[in-house]
Amino acid sequence: MLNLSSKQLRKAADLKDKIQSLENELGRILGASIKPIAVVAPKKGRKMSAAGRAKIAAAARARWAKVKGRKSVAKPVKKLRRKMSAAARAKIAAAARARWKKAKAQGKNSL
Repeated sequence: MLNLSSKQLRKAADLKDKIQSLENELGRILGASIKPIAVVAPKKGRKMSAAGRAKIAAAARARWAKVKGRKSVAKPVKKLRRKMSAAARAKIAAAARARWKKAKAQGKNSL
């Protein structure tokens, strides 16, 4: 419909008028009025009352107040790093040395 020329629009309007007059004539002949083809109107959006909007806004404000009100003044506790004992570290180092010794014996430069 957007790319129609003025001639085409005029012709479409004339056809619509002819259809309407033919429907009226048919209605007179048959003795009952025939309903013209209904143009579908766009659906109307739902309307919300001012009271409903106010309730929703109040609930949102309450939720935000709840979230903002829970901020603690104390600093967050720093997560402590785990410390490995000297014996455990020595055990891991010995295992790594053994792996590398075995790899080098096989002539590898990487594990």
